[in-house]
Amino acid sequence: MFKLKNKLEKSDILKLYTKGYTQPENYKIGLEYERLPISSTTFKAVDYWSEFGIKAFLESFAKEETWDYILDDKNLIGLKNKHDTITLEPGCQVEISAKPERTIFALKQKIDNINSLIKPITDKMNITLLNYGVSPYMTNKGINLIPKRRYKIMARYLWGILSDVMMRETAGIQCCIDFKSEEDAMRKFKLANKLSPFMTAMFANSPIRGGVDTGYKTFRGLSWLNTDNDRCGFCGKISEEFSFEDYIDSVMKAPMIFIQRDNLQFEVKGNITFEEFLNDGWEGTQATIEDYELHANLYFPDVRMRNFIEIRNHDCVGGDLKYAILAIYKGILYSNFAMSECEELFKGLQYKDFEELRFNVPKNTLQSRVRKAKALDYAKEIIGIAQRALKEEQTGEELFLDSIKEFTYRGVCPADVIVKNWNGSWDRNMAKLIKYLSKFE
Repeated sequence: MFKLKNKLEKSDILKLYTKGYTQPENYKIGLEYERLPISSTTFKAVDYWSEFGIKAFLESFAKEETWDYILDDKNLIGLKNKHDTITLEPGCQVEISAKPERTIFALKQKIDNINSLIKPITDKMNITLLNYGVSPYMTNKGINLIPKRRYKIMARYLWGILSDVMMRETAGIQCCIDFKSEEDAMRKFKLANKLSPFMTAMFANSPIRGGVDTGYKTFRGLSWLNTDNDRCGFCGKISEEFSFEDYIDSVMKAPMIFIQRDNLQFEVKGNITFEEFLNDGWEGTQATIEDYELHANLYFPDVRMRNFIEIRNHDCVGGDLKYAILAIYKGILYSNFAMSECEELFKGLQYKDFEELRFNVPKNTLQSRVRKAKALDYAKEIIGIAQRALKEEQTGEELFLDSIKEFTYRGVCPADVIVKNWNGSWDRNMAKLIKYLSKFE
């Protein structure tokens, strides 16, 4: 079926990760920031094709700001300007991915600038880009996929009962972290995994979905628990013995969704793992490094290894809350003493404790039990560790923690405030929810 090439070796794959080594003086912080496009008047999800839809928004922005098109089979799916991009997730969610910066202040300035260019266009088109984790009014049955070929294949394959919710309804925040060596990468990777359920709890921001209180504080978090257990969750057992090769082995044991040749996509439908593809080939073709990169991009653990570490498990939040996410990870993961403090904090916990917490957090967030304590107790300690580390750096970035301290130190997450008002003074009025969320630009 395909022309055979030289056999891919695991050593070739390993280079994808080792090429990320960065000296600490050059460490940067990265942000991927997704938002939900809704009609400012009807609150329905904005579609791709309509006169004032997301395709028209991208075209208008590109014309105004001379950004370049990103195309998939001639369909417009995003824009780029050097290293900054505006791209679309499956249900038209709008994602800003900015070039990583040395400080959170510089990253905030860049995001604020891009948003200042976006807002006049979305205002004119009656679109609100909502800082929220799940579609508040319209569910996935009324949200069409954008015309990106990969998403159609993924939608057919992903087998979890909430995979369509994840793809079409949810928006999140991702943080990107550098490392200097394999040992440093693994230390940060394991610690980021252990931090992740506490961070999901602290920043939970998706309780109202389809116009009703779901009973979950992060319905987005729940959707990821029910998307595809072969490729989601913790990668490995976050044990003390873990390496790049262990991560690669975990990726390779996941079933394959499709491969691409000459701009054509061929569905594998989970019939083989990448490990089997590497060893035995598939329908006359052998695995290439590009095949592995594609497969690894279709592997969705809460913390994903690239030539940097990508931490993926947070609801979309607005205002300085999104930078508080970065501040916590930067404070802890770029400081040896802060990492040691966190490792000491988690010393008495086992893998099953973190796994149980991950499943309890969508409903109970900070009130989830962690042995004899609450997630809240750990969350306060985590913020304190990050704050001390950032103060030590003398960059002033600890001020970004103030926004999350206003919630966590009161024992609540953003979703708690929403639920209280939704069932109280807002009287389940969608307009009041949207007005509240719109304050957090």
